[in-house]
Amino acid sequence: MTDGPRSDVGRWGGNPWQPPTTPSPEPEPEPDRASRRGGRSFWARCCACCSCRNGTEEPYGGRGSRSGSRRPDSRGSGSRRPGSRTGDVNAAGDGTIREGMLVVTGVDLLSARSDQNRREHHTDEFEYDELIIRRGQPFHVVLHFSRPYESSDHVTLELLIGNNPEVGKGTHVIIPVGKGSSGGWKAQVTKASGQNLNLRVHTSPNAIIGKFQFTIRTRCEAGEFQLPFDPSNEIYILFNPWCPEDIVYVDHEDWRQEYVLNESGRIYYGTEAQIGERTWNYGQFDHGVLDACLYILDRRGMPYGGRGDPVSVSRVISAMVNSLDDNGVLIGNWSGDYSRGTNPSAWVGSVEILLSYLRTGYSVPYGQCWVFAGVTTTVLRCLGLATRTVTNFNSAHDTDTSLTMDIYFDENMKPLEHLNHDSVWNFHVWNDCWMKRPDLPSGFDGWQVVDATPQETSSGIFCCGPCSVESIKNGLVYMKYDTPFIFAEVNSDKVYWQRQDDGSFKIVYVEEKAIGTLIVTKAIGSNMRDDVTHVYKHPEGSEAERRAVETAAAHGSKPNVYSSRDSAEDVAMQVEAQDAVMGQDLAVSVVLSNRGGSPRTVKLHLYLSVTFYTGVTGPVFKESKKEVVLAPGASDRVSMPVAYKEYRPHLVDQGSMLLNVSGHVKESGQVLAKQHTFRLRTPDLSLTLLGAAVVGQECEVQIVFRNPLPVTLTNVVFRLEGSGLQRPKILNVGDIGGNETVTLHQKFVPVRPGPRQLIASLDSPQLSQVHGVIQVDVAPAPRGGGVFEDAGGDSHSGETIPMASRGGA
Repeated sequence: MTDGPRSDVGRWGGNPWQPPTTPSPEPEPEPDRASRRGGRSFWARCCACCSCRNGTEEPYGGRGSRSGSRRPDSRGSGSRRPGSRTGDVNAAGDGTIREGMLVVTGVDLLSARSDQNRREHHTDEFEYDELIIRRGQPFHVVLHFSRPYESSDHVTLELLIGNNPEVGKGTHVIIPVGKGSSGGWKAQVTKASGQNLNLRVHTSPNAIIGKFQFTIRTRCEAGEFQLPFDPSNEIYILFNPWCPEDIVYVDHEDWRQEYVLNESGRIYYGTEAQIGERTWNYGQFDHGVLDACLYILDRRGMPYGGRGDPVSVSRVISAMVNSLDDNGVLIGNWSGDYSRGTNPSAWVGSVEILLSYLRTGYSVPYGQCWVFAGVTTTVLRCLGLATRTVTNFNSAHDTDTSLTMDIYFDENMKPLEHLNHDSVWNFHVWNDCWMKRPDLPSGFDGWQVVDATPQETSSGIFCCGPCSVESIKNGLVYMKYDTPFIFAEVNSDKVYWQRQDDGSFKIVYVEEKAIGTLIVTKAIGSNMRDDVTHVYKHPEGSEAERRAVETAAAHGSKPNVYSSRDSAEDVAMQVEAQDAVMGQDLAVSVVLSNRGGSPRTVKLHLYLSVTFYTGVTGPVFKESKKEVVLAPGASDRVSMPVAYKEYRPHLVDQGSMLLNVSGHVKESGQVLAKQHTFRLRTPDLSLTLLGAAVVGQECEVQIVFRNPLPVTLTNVVFRLEGSGLQRPKILNVGDIGGNETVTLHQKFVPVRPGPRQLIASLDSPQLSQVHGVIQVDVAPAPRGGGVFEDAGGDSHSGETIPMASRGGA
């Protein structure tokens, strides 16, 4: 929403990444980061308890697999044929099948979506043909032999993952049929009929997650046989929130339905007083997404032996969803210039992003906090962790570990920008995931914050969490991981410092309720908004909340921050802003109230500027100064009108404005200070379904948009996406005139039945953050079933779309 690049590009505007002008087999190296880290691995720096000490257990490419061209082969993550005997059917070594040997002629993993295994393991929505199961829960398999199974025969199942599978690391699992095995693995015969053997296989609730190779060995008097490796017999194992023995267990079915199985959700943005919402297509069951999630772990070089620990896995994901340090999934960009990638506001879901990363190995431009959080929700839900997307309004970014938001002013209460490094984001989006924390003292299980937006480093890398919400609530900032930073985001105080005549600084005002004013997520089972502020903090102003703040501050870099507070406050100030709409005039007001028994004279200064949602502001473009006399008990209002032509030249991405108000009470010396942010609302897209939706049958949707601005929108791009309905699709529609209305029609073919969400967005250099959604109830195909090939779209290239109709205002 700017006519050209801005100089105030935001905290991360200087990101050195640029997309390659020609295809390159490898991204640019980062020697500065490598030298700074001293060559230590992620695990040595971030999670030493899980580090791979002997260096032998690296996935393909290992820790140095940063090449954009390295791709997992068709056999999946860390594939290798099991053992040196691959292809040998006779363990004696001559490859001869002798008479009487128990030869495996076939394996039925019952892996179809409609089969018992997939239904019982809640994986029947995955658009995969392979067997996908959840750990700690039994599954069924049917073995076909060359002869009937006898009680004297020995059958052993084996699961292998990684380049160097080892029994001690859980990467080589040996399960003798009919006998117990270590760690909860076992296999029992449920039926022996003719040459078929039905087995019930129990998996360990602590099993490594990932894509395993599956093989079978038999032994009898006639000799040993090993089933040659077959890629169609690979098995995906995921975390299991349905299993009480799994530390990710969730004891509420409605929570599991929402936080594990729901493929779409709401993400909230804007300001506390003007909350916007958008639908996000998580798409965790779309074909290719599961492979992309496992590829993320491989790219990080995560040891396979550590992949059974959700604490470690979630921490890796928080590091890898952003591109800093490790060429991860998304490149952050807060500059307002997205000409070399996709405007973060234009994304409607995670699928296109993850599939692009899997396909190319290159980081995807661009993301901001809600995109990082949306992708993180997809990845963690896909792997089996109950996860929700959370928005914190007025989210602090503490840069000096003081656990306070410090704002410095000169003697005349003019901001000293060169000292004001802390910032307050209008909103910030992160994730909660549910798990036990055996690495912490008791009492810190449950929701854990994971934040993939790169703000500050943790143990030298850009990751954040998992951090117990309970530790945040009580100010226990010494609990790992990253509790001080997250506590400051939700419950720090805004401290105003004024420079004195001798050059020292004095606290002149403390705003105790300015940070973490509202924390929300999508409600369970509906599209309503759920206020979860009470989960993160005690009621504002309560004794418990103040105790948590002071406990946290005592561990910060300014432990005595509250010792010099002055408090003589009989004049109150409140800022009001009308509901502002993009393209229209607006007005802001300040209401002053004298709660004392004596007259008060207030000198008031108002400064208005545009701001990125991250709190980085542009120059002041309008200001007002006024002196107000207040009788005892009286109130007065100071208003400042703002015309569209005044703010239009200064608009930045997301269209927010910041009103800085400072005042001084002549009689008492009281200092008044307030920062108020308000956003400019953008229109929604109107989606209408034209006809019934049936699996395998073409359906049509109508999209209507009215340009709210009196200027032409150029290079307009629509995006359309919906799991089970439409693979990510890009539509180039050209220009849309000022106040013009346009209508588009798009056809799609549903591939999965049930209630689905079809989501669309619009983006142009002049206007973004425009989206719409419609629920599509898809009926099953007439004869059942369905395909999941392309789902009616191509995410790789844009399509030029003529308008179905145009109309004026």
